[in-house]
Amino acid sequence: MTGVRPAAADLSAGASADLSVAVRAAQAGSQEAFRVLYREVQPGLLRYLRGLLANNPGDAEDLASETWLHIARDIHTFRDEGAGFRGWAARIARHRALDHLRHTQRRPATTLPTDTLHDLPDPHDTAQTALDLTTTNATIALIATLPRDQAEAVLLRVVVGLDTNATARVMGKRPGAVRTAAWRGLRRLATQLDHPHLQPPNPV
Repeated sequence: MTGVRPAAADLSAGASADLSVAVRAAQAGSQEAFRVLYREVQPGLLRYLRGLLANNPGDAEDLASETWLHIARDIHTFRDEGAGFRGWAARIARHRALDHLRHTQRRPATTLPTDTLHDLPDPHDTAQTALDLTTTNATIALIATLPRDQAEAVLLRVVVGLDTNATARVMGKRPGAVRTAAWRGLRRLATQLDHPHLQPPNPV
């Protein structure tokens, strides 16, 4: 690796698909590269935190700031273990959010049977509907009404943009369990979108 740092235009090109160039430059001390990472990851990360903090969405920005302080401090230690930089950032944010929830209230964890429905086909119309609407705060609030595992799987897969294996690493679950949770969450979300007059379930 040479001492020449990539230009800002080079860092931004293709950043949505691959952040590795910006990550390496940020690890070498480039502030512009770190800004690129922030611009690319922060929107999805903030929506993810808002979804996790269903009862306290206003705390999401503070936790996102804490997450980025952690990232700035430890980015030199980042090693891609399959989840990529987005997955690493999401894992840090998740730990912050769970610590925050433990300090504010005790919530019973929702468990899902993970030995069934692993190989079900994707619900095409349901997923597309969810994808079309995930940029709105109203939809993030609706996702937050899902059981926790389902909400988190949908947020990581659809909002943050992680693949199944990266999502499984962040959540500490098997890929099959993540597919099941995301599938059920999208189906439940589609029911709410198709029948807006129905009262959504209470947040977990």
